[in-house]
Amino acid sequence: MSFAWPAALLSLALVPALAALAWAAEQRRRRDAARFGTPALVAATLPERPGRRRFVPLAIALCALTLLLVGLARPHADLSVPRREATVMLALDTSRSMAATDVTPSRFAAALRAAGAFLEAVPSSYSVGIVSFSTSAQVVLRPTTDREQARAALRELRLGSGTAIGEAIARAVAAVRPDAATGAAPAATVVPATVLLLSDGAQTSGGLTPAAAATQARRQGIPVNTVALGTRDAVVEVPLPGGLKQQVTVPPDARTLRAVAQSTGGRFYEVADAARLKEVYADLGSRLGRRQSRTEITAAFAGGGTVLLLLASGLSMLWTRRPL
Repeated sequence: MSFAWPAALLSLALVPALAALAWAAEQRRRRDAARFGTPALVAATLPERPGRRRFVPLAIALCALTLLLVGLARPHADLSVPRREATVMLALDTSRSMAATDVTPSRFAAALRAAGAFLEAVPSSYSVGIVSFSTSAQVVLRPTTDREQARAALRELRLGSGTAIGEAIARAVAAVRPDAATGAAPAATVVPATVLLLSDGAQTSGGLTPAAAATQARRQGIPVNTVALGTRDAVVEVPLPGGLKQQVTVPPDARTLRAVAQSTGGRFYEVADAARLKEVYADLGSRLGRRQSRTEITAAFAGGGTVLLLLASGLSMLWTRRPL
């Protein structure tokens, strides 16, 4: 929380000062009462008194005063508010290693299901595009709000061989920022964009490194959220000449994907099962639907203070038959 007029917070010194004055007045009242008779005898002859309850309205009034004085400083807070529009690029690994079955029924099938859950979670006003990458990367769906078209594009994806992570990031960025290749800064009124990249292995193809591609994304103000899918001991069968097959271990490259996310201001997830992957995609879909906005909340403090003052006054009239 920050304040437009922080000097106004000095007025909060009034609160303990008033509390001290109230305490001193109470002590003086007790001394005066003791001069004119035995306190226990006087108390027995008078109607029932509110006792310590009479201090409750005062305490509430002091809390109300605190809220009102803080409101004078014009407080601002970072609040999560809905985005009206944005563009999300899904970058999905379609390399041979995605056929591994350590994530049931397979990494590829789990990724497609999770992407479907993402389409359900992300606001309908958002444009969604899809990049498929294996030996190379290609945009299989330009950003669109047509969810059925996006689902159809997911159904058309097929597995390839290598893994071109850097190229996938660059293609995703270029799809939403056509001037990104020239190094130009994004315009002030450009629609917010983000990339959600899923991969299950290290880069094996493409000349552009993930770090260099992340730098491009960062310059364009595009966070890259990354998901490392799979377990470290998963294997796939790779065909060899002569009809032979070789079993190859295909662990995810969590280190590289984490570095990409950190460099661009995105989130990193390490996922080892299909249920968790679906949760991650649904969570990202809901998160991307909101943004942090610095908002003045003076009205909230003023309203809260007013309500507490009314409550304190009402309790004082109820218990002591006199206004606060």
